[in-house]
Amino acid sequence: MVLIKERENETPVIDFGELDGENRSKTMSLLDHACDKWGFFMVDNHGIDKELMEKVKKMINSHYEEHLKEKFYQSEMVKALSEGKTSDADWESSFFIWHKPTSNICEIPNISEELSTTMDEYVSQLHKFAERLSKLMCENLGLDQEDIMNAFSGSKGPAFGTKVAKYPECPRPELMRGLREHTDAGGIILLLQDEQVPGLEFMKDGKWVPIPPSKNNTIFVNTGDQVEILSNGRYKSVVHRVMTVKHGSRLSIATFYNPAGDAVISPSPKLLYPRGYRFQDYLKLYSTTKFGDKGSRLQTMKKIENRDSA
Repeated sequence: MVLIKERENETPVIDFGELDGENRSKTMSLLDHACDKWGFFMVDNHGIDKELMEKVKKMINSHYEEHLKEKFYQSEMVKALSEGKTSDADWESSFFIWHKPTSNICEIPNISEELSTTMDEYVSQLHKFAERLSKLMCENLGLDQEDIMNAFSGSKGPAFGTKVAKYPECPRPELMRGLREHTDAGGIILLLQDEQVPGLEFMKDGKWVPIPPSKNNTIFVNTGDQVEILSNGRYKSVVHRVMTVKHGSRLSIATFYNPAGDAVISPSPKLLYPRGYRFQDYLKLYSTTKFGDKGSRLQTMKKIENRDSA
């Protein structure tokens, strides 16, 4: 059964396993609803090797314990908090890995060869999923399937990178944010997160919605500012934050499918209303198409507009 949860404060969950069966149309509708009304959702049966996902989480946690934890708790931010002082810093230990168009994973301090190889395998599968998801979004928006991919490409193809973060136990969670309120600057964000420790929250209808830990290695998806621009405001980026907790260290592996640095971003022309026309020209067309499809009439006006401006 295709599943989407519409109950208050429950994140939509979409089963991608239904996309190849008789429920495809319904699943596509549910995906469009999640992108349009929520801006974030969970994906199950995404096709990514779940054993590989478990391995990635285990190795990242070990890397943090061995190489980052002690340094974090010795930082000035932690010392200041112990004295009841706060700052604009975020209570996180993180690093960023670029995958495409070029990789910097070999430059990350203390990254083992096994972790590097495991991340490469995971990201390769995740990249295919990101492209598949972008095509589905385009289909729902009425665009050509590869419009988002092409818009993101620039001269070297879309950018693909991962922010690896741990949000450590915080002795004074009421005084610090794990990550302050923001929207994501990029395109499509794919999050592999902790299965036990909460903290992520998204804004919906003026209220903060707690995002539960991810069970069974579902992928959490949210859309960034560039998708909002490309979709002409239909798929909006959503404000979110990470809260600190007193017990438990939260893992976050957020991979960003973003435009290339030299990509030129603008609303898709197919989603823009016609503009700059004379009303009498519209009325002339309307007189012969009044009982026809409005969308076709608007498309005709855009063609007239483009012809006149040529």
